[in-house]
Amino acid sequence: MLMPVTLRGHLVCLEPLTIDHVNDLCVAALEDRSTYTYTYVPNGQEDTIRYIEIALADFSKGRALPFVVRHLDTGGIVGTTRFLDLEVFSWPPGVASGLSPTDLTPPTVAEIGSTWYAASFQRTGVNTECKLLMLAHAFDSWNTIRVTLKTDARNIRSRSAIQRLGATFEGIRRAHLPASDGSIRDTAYFSIIAEEWPAVRTNLQDRLQKGLKNITE
Repeated sequence: MLMPVTLRGHLVCLEPLTIDHVNDLCVAALEDRSTYTYTYVPNGQEDTIRYIEIALADFSKGRALPFVVRHLDTGGIVGTTRFLDLEVFSWPPGVASGLSPTDLTPPTVAEIGSTWYAASFQRTGVNTECKLLMLAHAFDSWNTIRVTLKTDARNIRSRSAIQRLGATFEGIRRAHLPASDGSIRDTAYFSIIAEEWPAVRTNLQDRLQKGLKNITE
């Protein structure tokens, strides 16, 4: 059973998603929907309620850990993200599993995805800090050995953003699943493994510090 957790940084706070966030997410998603070409983002109250209910059902089954993203300067909800595709490996008898004291069965591997932000908070430090907070939780609290990130192979902007995090491109899974535009998408896969995490963390911290410095100057 995963424990809900709040992850707080300098720019954002990741709070457990609840049904009470419906209206805030509706507002965030309406800023400029042209930015969501390759990403499914709920549209309207009914769609957003269903989106949250599915995320919470996955959480109750141990499949996901969903968050809303609160911007600390404005106090508003500016998007959502989650851990998903969580898997606990079955270790051979006598082999240490690396269990963390924060969860009874922390995931051995995880994915970060279902991420979207209001248009005005895209290409800011928000995504960098969200990924830093989530990767730190995965690798430092859960002792996860791999974090996967993936996107529609056509989404060059998203692929570039993932690579800037320091993730390694693994390849393209062809005809993977339905795309948000109704076509069948190829999916670009990326990953970060535990041995790479220290260098990735340094990269993200440096990028975040540069961004904060530019804001204050």
